[in-house]
Amino acid sequence: MPAHAAEPGYFSDDSMIRRVMRKRAVGLTYGQRALVIGAVNPLLYVGTAENTQHRQTPYTRLALTGRLFEAVFLGSKAEADRALAFTRKRHAPVQGGLPEDAGEKHPAGTRYSARDPHLMYMTMAFTFDSAEVMHDLLVRRLTDTEREGLYQDYCRWGELFGMPRSAAPATYAQFRASFDAYLASDELFLTDEAKLVGSYLMGHKIAYPMPMPLQQAASGFNLLVQGSLPPRIRDMFGVKWRITDELAYRAMAQGVRTAHIAPPLVPKPLRGPLSGPSHPLYRLLTKREQQLVDSGRPSMPGVDPRPLAARLGA
Repeated sequence: MPAHAAEPGYFSDDSMIRRVMRKRAVGLTYGQRALVIGAVNPLLYVGTAENTQHRQTPYTRLALTGRLFEAVFLGSKAEADRALAFTRKRHAPVQGGLPEDAGEKHPAGTRYSARDPHLMYMTMAFTFDSAEVMHDLLVRRLTDTEREGLYQDYCRWGELFGMPRSAAPATYAQFRASFDAYLASDELFLTDEAKLVGSYLMGHKIAYPMPMPLQQAASGFNLLVQGSLPPRIRDMFGVKWRITDELAYRAMAQGVRTAHIAPPLVPKPLRGPLSGPSHPLYRLLTKREQQLVDSGRPSMPGVDPRPLAARLGA
């Protein structure tokens, strides 16, 4: 989508958000990680799942979301405005209540809305955290100044999508303290569906083998996403992380970092230009998913396409 680099966008070319998000190692992993880790927030997960047109095509939704986000990160103002208008239209009707209990902190009937400032902030928080983690892991560690700049850019990004600036902590240090406390709290809860979908998204569960080299690339991305998750989150999804997994994860992450210094050493799953928009590569997953649906096979076996409220009332 971002095709007119010469046209001004909401973020300048030297802004931290553009410098980080145009790294393909980040662009191809942060969204997957954000969806997996964000699934522990039942209001975000259920609110999205109950109001999406892509319950049966989650990879298509991931690709669409990545395309919209990149239009705002990397595109011109005209491209960003189109993406923002599309998102506002989709989010306008998203509101409701949890159809069943989702842990002690989220009883049945708890309200959610796409216009809730706190839920807007949580969406930004999961997205920012994943971009920061994957850049540190796969490119290089940000300096303190760069980290603060990236956080402030993400707050501005959240504002463009409708988040009040007051909904987010004022500084990166305040954000990191509060977000880490949240991830350690008893507010986290995985619904059965969120656990199943997240397990597929991170490659912990594999529905169908893919043709090479797509399978090789997917396996590499999945390893990096799983390894980047906090241990508690992996445990919640039932991922048995072995020492062999940790060693393979570290080796691959080191290889990708090295590639940004010596490009010929880049691992096969990430070969090609190291910078630029990532959404064209997501089309491979979208195409694969559409082929499955067209052949009558579910993209994620076991995920009921009906809204949860309809299932409970059946």
